[in-house]
Amino acid sequence: MNSFCKALSLLSTSLLLAASSGIASAQTNGPEPDPSGFASDAAVRAQIRTMLAEMKPDQGFMWRPLVRDGARVSAIEIWKKPGRPAVHPAEAEYAIVLEGRGTLVSGGTLADPKTSNPGLVEGSRIENGTTRALGPGDVLLIPAGMPHWFGITGDRLILLGIKLPAGK
Repeated sequence: MNSFCKALSLLSTSLLLAASSGIASAQTNGPEPDPSGFASDAAVRAQIRTMLAEMKPDQGFMWRPLVRDGARVSAIEIWKKPGRPAVHPAEAEYAIVLEGRGTLVSGGTLADPKTSNPGLVEGSRIENGTTRALGPGDVLLIPAGMPHWFGITGDRLILLGIKLPAGK
């Protein structure tokens, strides 16, 4: 099983656990509707191909939802250029590297923070963070409120990212 399939298997398990944690054991006369979202390997690969084809030559980032459950969303993120260091005050981020190589700097302190919107604070750099190399199959969890930044080592970094509201 390649790292992409392993990553999808891990993600599927995580999503099913997250979905099932919000399901009450309600009494009904019929079967419960299936609350889980699903995207096949073929659908994930097709979305990546479509997104890569749609990206403009100078575009550094694209994000597109893949599976959604209310406030919880799983999305494909394509990074061709590093973004700005960021903090999401009310959302944790869980991600699996699908393709490419990069760097994650997380923790520490966000320098020169500016609130872009209620869900995003961006800064100029991260001071005293931890640096990790990223490659296919790597899994990361960034708690809500933690500074983080993705660098690109090569032509792109493709993540399957999940935003989880804090406390969920």
